Amino acid sequence: MRDTEPDQDDLLRENEELRRQIQELKVAGNGGHAAPASWHPSATTIWAIFLAAIVLVVVAFFAGYLPLRRQRDIIAAETREQDRALPRVEVIEVARSSDKNGIELPGNVQAITEAPILARADGYIVRRLVDIGDHVRADQPLAEIEAPEMDEQIRQAKAALNQVQAGVDQASANYERGKADEDLAKVTAQRWSALAARGAVSRQENDRYQAEYRALTAATQALEKAVAMQKSNVAAAEANLARLDKIQSYRLVKAPFDGVITLRNIDVGALVNAGNTMLFRIAQINTLRTYVNVPQSNANAVTVGQTATLTVSNLPGRRFTGTVARTASALDPASRTLLVEVHVPNPDRALLPGMYARVDLIGARSGARLSIPSEALIARGQGTEVAVVGADHIVHLQKIEVGRDYGDRLEVIAGLREGDMIVPNPSDVVREGLRVEPVPLTQGTPAASPGR
Repeated sequence: MRDTEPDQDDLLRENEELRRQIQELKVAGNGGHAAPASWHPSATTIWAIFLAAIVLVVVAFFAGYLPLRRQRDIIAAETREQDRALPRVEVIEVARSSDKNGIELPGNVQAITEAPILARADGYIVRRLVDIGDHVRADQPLAEIEAPEMDEQIRQAKAALNQVQAGVDQASANYERGKADEDLAKVTAQRWSALAARGAVSRQENDRYQAEYRALTAATQALEKAVAMQKSNVAAAEANLARLDKIQSYRLVKAPFDGVITLRNIDVGALVNAGNTMLFRIAQINTLRTYVNVPQSNANAVTVGQTATLTVSNLPGRRFTGTVARTASALDPASRTLLVEVHVPNPDRALLPGMYARVDLIGARSGARLSIPSEALIARGQGTEVAVVGADHIVHLQKIEVGRDYGDRLEVIAGLREGDMIVPNPSDVVREGLRVEPVPLTQGTPAASPGR
């Protein structure tokens, strides 16, 4: 505030102004003629000027200094009153966090199905029908292999099949002849047995015919086994021919499922070996899967069917929604994390296998814990504390146990109760046992966090 008391320069200027006015009055009294240069003011004039100056000083004192002094006294009184009043601190009520659980973790995007395509036949590549990035359908031809040795093997297998089939026919004919001999021996043996019973022939002759019958019966059984063996050879030859025919069909390499070619490892004229040469790699990307490792503290909150949201850095503003398909149901002892597989539909093929993504797992949880702002935490040597204002308006530094850290908010496991009033951002003035005047924080109050 500007001091209104007149200073010395103002008084001097007013004094000179009075002298000038007195001089003009004297000139006017002399008929308009200036006084002689040797004129000196009289004692009366000097006293009049002196009294006028005193009057001006007194007027300035009452007009400036006294109001200023009165205002200073008011300010001092207000200061003393504020010193005697309780300090005002903003407080918030401790509440529970949302029943929605959320955690953001890194993940690797992979194809839902991916398989290498290897050669099943030896030979040379005659035609290559697809290349990297081509979208193919199931059973679509990808390449053709030339294998002339395979044709020779098939002809050899067919000849062997014909040979064993001829052996079956021969064994069957032998069996039929042996069966006829057995039937004749059976009738002869029966006749000689009847004659021997009546004493018409000797027993020796009867025994010879009976022995011949048994020998032919055994021979017939052997021929039957030979027929069965030849039939088994036919089945083996047919199986070998079917195997060669199947391998022959592998000369035309086909896609096992709908997908996209992600790798091409051969070209026309390349020599391929069955089971060793990888021709292509195919991936199904209409639906992708992402693997994330969930920490132990959040493992119980992840369930199958839970919603998950994916974001990738090269597609800003886009969010891809998926679901938790399965979990490992066990923690990795090395990292103490739970492996979770998330399936994400990819109809427009915007996501590509191999991408790095941020996976936001969102789901319901039970037993939501208390939540406080991060600024309310007081970290000291004796532990973590918060400033609690009791019903008696006295500050108590309460020790707490902190759970999950969400950045702007903290979960409190122990030490606080729902409804407690705490100081959201305590300063150095807030100390143990301080009596304060709590003021509810109404503007800018952070809302209860949903676990994010």
